[in-house]
Amino acid sequence: MNGFYIAFAPLQGYTDSVYRRAHCIHAGGVTEYYTPFIHLEGGSPRRKDMRDIAADECKGVPTVPQVIAKDRDEFAQLCDAVEEKGWKRLDLNMGCPFPMQTKSGRGSGLTQHPDRLKGIVREMGHRSEMTFSVKMRLGQENADEGLEAIRIINDIPLTHVVLHPRLGRQMYKGMVDMEAFERLCNACQHPIVYNGDITDTEEIERWRLRGGNIKGVMIGRGLLAQPWMLGGGEPTEVLRLMHDEVYHHATLNLCGESQILSRLHAFWEYIAIGHKEHKAVMKATTLRRYDEAVAKALARGN
Repeated sequence: MNGFYIAFAPLQGYTDSVYRRAHCIHAGGVTEYYTPFIHLEGGSPRRKDMRDIAADECKGVPTVPQVIAKDRDEFAQLCDAVEEKGWKRLDLNMGCPFPMQTKSGRGSGLTQHPDRLKGIVREMGHRSEMTFSVKMRLGQENADEGLEAIRIINDIPLTHVVLHPRLGRQMYKGMVDMEAFERLCNACQHPIVYNGDITDTEEIERWRLRGGNIKGVMIGRGLLAQPWMLGGGEPTEVLRLMHDEVYHHATLNLCGESQILSRLHAFWEYIAIGHKEHKAVMKATTLRRYDEAVAKALARGN
């Protein structure tokens, strides 16, 4: 896309390091892959999250670790943990809309706590050896919250701000608010990466041609549905190669068919294939039936 920035959005349970590597090798077209957010569990960074950003897991894949925090103390602890793994680049999740996070003032809920956000921004300022970006929504309850958050993060150097044109309370439903998006864009002194409902390359091109402070786009479910979207590979072959990598890792590292099938079903959940084939894959309760269903699904694509 001629230098236009394209990010793969993080989705918990889907875009782990194995999936990111498979996409990077066999599909491509992505500038950077964001990790599902790293968070504290029992007062410490969750071990599973930290394994996902281990150097061996991310080698050769342009990766951006993402953290979610409700205040400066949590953010500082997560920064320390990520930096200890050798990372100097970090994204703050201020966009997660799930109530478990927002009710605690994390994700899009952080936009309702400007004093806490100011503390996090001060912490960023004390870490001159690291570079930061922010992923956010218009706000949690209204766009005034997001506008105030933009004014706060304008005070710190950022590589960019990823902006999704919905409120947190909307989750992933309802119409996007492009009028509010424009207000926040105009107020933001950082480059903007648009995130939301991108499902084809024509939409990417529209944002590329827009210019202004739009640096790029971030795509999540659109790429999960069509992982071949950005590359030049034949869709069925890209899908086959990616699936084989995820399958191989799952069968070697997970215990029992139930765990293995749970991970493999996640791979297919958003994939754009025929309804009948998709249903057969997702309903398979044994690896034998799963293998048969996948073979039919891939054969149909040829």
